[in-house]
Amino acid sequence: QLDQIIIHQQVELLEAILGTETSSKYEIKNRLGQRVYFAEEENGCFDRKLCSPIRAFTMRIADNAGHEVIRVIRPLRCNSCCFPCFLQQV
Repeated sequence: QLDQIIIHQQVELLEAILGTETSSKYEIKNRLGQRVYFAEEENGCFDRKLCSPIRAFTMRIADNAGHEVIRVIRPLRCNSCCFPCFLQQV
């Protein structure tokens, strides 16, 4: 039973030293701190630099055996004062 999760983002050494954003990776842990899932964001470098907070991405969540259990897809949508009706959706 998984009644609580803790999400911990892994910081890449290159990202920490150079300040450049890389594809995000996360460990999803249970309340005891044991990793139960691993998540990795897939997108391009251009998307991360240009559209950072509103970028499109695919997030693959896998169990400890590496089998994908969930796939989350967020398309690029405009989020500005001119187009407030195009809010982010997953």
